[in-house]
Amino acid sequence: MKSTKKRRLRKKLYLGEFAVFGFELSGNLNLETEDDYDSWLYQFIAFIESRNLCMGGRGDAKSFSAFICSTRRYSSVLDEDREAVKNWLESSGITSDVVIGQLVDAYHGETNDTQRIG
Repeated sequence: MKSTKKRRLRKKLYLGEFAVFGFELSGNLNLETEDDYDSWLYQFIAFIESRNLCMGGRGDAKSFSAFICSTRRYSSVLDEDREAVKNWLESSGITSDVVIGQLVDAYHGETNDTQRIG
């Protein structure tokens, strides 16, 4: 028997219509020093923040990985955001082998195709 949670509980648990989606990305960098990496990272963060997104991850002068989601409560990253990030990374001329994942539930790790309600 599948249990259905009330709206208030779904909201509290970020389920159903309150699910928040983000995406993972990773790639290689062609940078010489950590100072070059810091400079690139500040530019990338400025771009991410200009789209009302936030990012958590790790990296160095040779590679990076991150998870990106919206800064707005109960808002998700859009496919347009994924495409904009991909275009920015490609146009930088510094990245290679960039992998941008599908939208996944930021709280429960499920893909956008899965709708977890109960």
